[in-house]
Amino acid sequence: MKTFGGQVALVTGAGRGIGRAIARGFAREGAKVAANDVTPVNLETVVAELRAEGGEAEAFVADVANRLAVETMVEAVLERFGRLDILVNNAGVEPHAPLLDLDEYDWDRTMAVNLKGPFLLTQTVGRRMAEAGGGVIVNIASIAGRAHGLKDRAAYVASKTGLIGFTREAARELAAYNIRVNAVCPGVIETEMTAALRQDEAMMARWLSDIPQGRLGSTDDVVPLVLFLSSPQAAYIHGQAINIDGGKVMS
Repeated sequence: MKTFGGQVALVTGAGRGIGRAIARGFAREGAKVAANDVTPVNLETVVAELRAEGGEAEAFVADVANRLAVETMVEAVLERFGRLDILVNNAGVEPHAPLLDLDEYDWDRTMAVNLKGPFLLTQTVGRRMAEAGGGVIVNIASIAGRAHGLKDRAAYVASKTGLIGFTREAARELAAYNIRVNAVCPGVIETEMTAALRQDEAMMARWLSDIPQGRLGSTDDVVPLVLFLSSPQAAYIHGQAINIDGGKVMS
């Protein structure tokens, strides 16, 4: 029997990269997948892929930083599937600019998507999970929110640091409702978000010199941890932020 047979997982930012891989992982393990992104571009292709592989999936276009859009989406997911067992807050943006040149709009949008979005979804979905007797929430943070910052990413670092703190406090409060909350903190992962920087040989050399395992991560490294944390096997893991970075940050 597949791990998540009969369950429903909502994955935000599922149109590409880590989100796409997580959605595929859940579908392969039997979950019905509600795949979200801010635009249908790529998202419809992802849903088609999941269905072609035998999974049950539906696309839900919504801006996670907008309360009305989030509430409307959650209602639509429940209407379509009848339940919602797992939430993965993965949607994120990462503007690149030195602090002294960072545009206020980019700061605000990063906080809105990377931090306000998980708050809105955790609150909205958490209420439904509480009524249903429990659930699981996994936030995709970053080692940038731990002891390792990133040059020219002040907004991103601040948002991911905040997301880790939010994970702890959400876990503290939601445990009373049988809702488990954890965070996954990837290092540098080979996705579309890092594609341009990976073309810079000097940048790659710096990255690899600081990773004990000597390689960048792939989505195949991240997905199993997310699935594990969402499964009954992780029933006593709660309020944690787990690094997955080849040893770059050890804590």
